[in-house]
Amino acid sequence: MISLEKLSASAPGLVNLYKTAQVSLDKAGLGGARAAVYLVLDRSGSMRSFYRDGTVQHFAEQVLALSAHLDDDGRVPVVFFSTEVDGVAELGITDYQGRIGQLHASYGHMGRTNYHLAMKAVIAHHQRSGVSGPALVVFQTDGGPTSRSAAEMMLCLAAELPIFWQFVGFGDPADREFAFLHRLDELPVPAKRPVDNAGFLPAGTDPRSVPDAVLYDRLLAEFPVWLAAARQAGVLRS
Repeated sequence: MISLEKLSASAPGLVNLYKTAQVSLDKAGLGGARAAVYLVLDRSGSMRSFYRDGTVQHFAEQVLALSAHLDDDGRVPVVFFSTEVDGVAELGITDYQGRIGQLHASYGHMGRTNYHLAMKAVIAHHQRSGVSGPALVVFQTDGGPTSRSAAEMMLCLAAELPIFWQFVGFGDPADREFAFLHRLDELPVPAKRPVDNAGFLPAGTDPRSVPDAVLYDRLLAEFPVWLAAARQAGVLRS
């Protein structure tokens, strides 16, 4: 955990988000909890306006402030994806300002939407890290994947790992594009996977208008449920 004093000195712009995240963590029974936090960002062509107007940067800052409670290194691995994995980088409390836009611009062409490749990149990073504790992956997208079968298969395989996938949808919640994310959220246990390892949060067409407190409450709603189920199933060792 990064202390409030250290955050105030290194990243004063994150202090209000940090304080708000603390309230949500306490409400969820996660005060003092530890987890590696990952951020996955969609770079498909339809995401262009969300990068241009700063929405993705703001969202990344919200996740970074949350991670300052759950992890102690002040850095969040970020996976950018479209047709392929476009890039893997880090966002830190000392270098977060404007960084998402800079990284996005450096990756060039914006392609289609392949969840499973981004998921594979996260899994590989987590395994290489040697960390045995839980991971919370905040996976942002604005639509369904090109290969739905590959995404579902990857999620089911990943249910054997100590990783929880919190999908966040940017766009109209009623859009048929999000039907698949609802499906992933509701895949049966144990018929498809040993534990429910995913949640879905529709953030709407203007994600920045969602109050920080509401966003954090919803981001953390299913994570403690998964923690308990994963421990009981032996996926996560105490």
